Amino acid sequence: MQRPAPAAVDELLPWRRLFAFGLQHVLVMAASPIASVFLMSKALGFSPSLSMNLLAATFVICGIGTLLQSFGPRGFGARLPFVMLPGGAPIVLFILIAQQTDVQTAAGAVILTAVFYFLVLPVFRRCLRYFPPVVVGTMLLLVAINLAQVSGKLVAGHPGTPGFAAPANLMLAAATIGFTVLFSRLLTGMLGQLAILLGLLCGGVLAALMGAFHVGQVSMWPLLAVPSPLPFGWPRFDLIAAIPLMVFSIVSMVEATGQTVAIGEAVGKPVDEQRDVPRTIRGDAITSLLGGVFGTSLIITSGENIGIIRATGVRSRFVTAMSGGILVLFGLLAPVSSLLSAIPEAVVGGTGLIVFCIVGTMGIDMLRKVDLRDHANMYIVAVALAVGLLPILVPGIYGSVPANVRILVGNGVAMGAIAAALMNFLFFHTGLRRAAGKLPAVH
Repeated sequence: MQRPAPAAVDELLPWRRLFAFGLQHVLVMAASPIASVFLMSKALGFSPSLSMNLLAATFVICGIGTLLQSFGPRGFGARLPFVMLPGGAPIVLFILIAQQTDVQTAAGAVILTAVFYFLVLPVFRRCLRYFPPVVVGTMLLLVAINLAQVSGKLVAGHPGTPGFAAPANLMLAAATIGFTVLFSRLLTGMLGQLAILLGLLCGGVLAALMGAFHVGQVSMWPLLAVPSPLPFGWPRFDLIAAIPLMVFSIVSMVEATGQTVAIGEAVGKPVDEQRDVPRTIRGDAITSLLGGVFGTSLIITSGENIGIIRATGVRSRFVTAMSGGILVLFGLLAPVSSLLSAIPEAVVGGTGLIVFCIVGTMGIDMLRKVDLRDHANMYIVAVALAVGLLPILVPGIYGSVPANVRILVGNGVAMGAIAAALMNFLFFHTGLRRAAGKLPAVH
């Protein structure tokens, strides 16, 4: 009897295709670890050698976490094609804790938060029924808008800074998007699936021809950069200082829930929330624990690669496993890390705009299956979008609130997801829900 073909998510592709598709994930997403380390180093005044050690550690740990999520040994990882990256909010929180106390306390806070993940997971697991498609779809839409804003800032810079919205950067981003669309339209088979990678590479070549490639950042020595554990010395454990990161970890669990459901849909694998979501969160926890030992902030699953999967149609978790191996290799080879950091932000931002907005289409598709004529669902989506979009569209609106609170309320994705879950609880789980009226049809 012939064995049934494996599910798309479990398909082992030929090595040549695995490497090409895995490299595509890495190059599209490499800006995140590079930016996080440079931001931390600049804010805390780290030496160049310490910064390179942290960059190597971040790549290596992201790679190990990606391997864990892809293979899921002993329940650590969901066996789904996730790529692990340092979160933007955890980096900011790490910096704030280090500035308010010291860097050893910040590293200790990361380790304490990783342990906190494990402690709170059984309670969170019981709350998963409060995250139906109307909540997850709204969250994905907010994720896409937030990430598109981040990519836009990579392209244009920040208002008021020198070179903001420079025509050359706008042209590079537009050309990168144009190359990607052109390759997607004209190429077929494996090359068509690599349209995102090819668009990014062509954007990089164009940048080099324009003299925009940061050649000065490329160093061929040292060849190897093996990260050192405890780069700041022995960590200090302060529960009070760790509270902001612990609060974020709960938000991260909410995001991991949405990402697990979304990536399950993208690869055509039914997701058992009671089984698969805790596996994703355990993978985040163990990777973040390792990150704290090597001086990074929390390393968590990213929603960005969901857009790549949707754009390419390549669903195999062995592709992201290859990405994990490539990330480890990039972390150990110092010249490769410096070469990646030399790619102009406008090129990476142009690629990111496409990938991240594809995540938004997934949220729209999920909401399309929800009956939005139902008043309850209508209010859930409306209130969540109002709460979530406000800090995204009006940066600094919560500038007058305390710093620790501002980190939470200023995160549009987190606030939108929390608002959606609370509204869903209010309408569907409190016993106050009246018969669902429907809006009159528009003729």
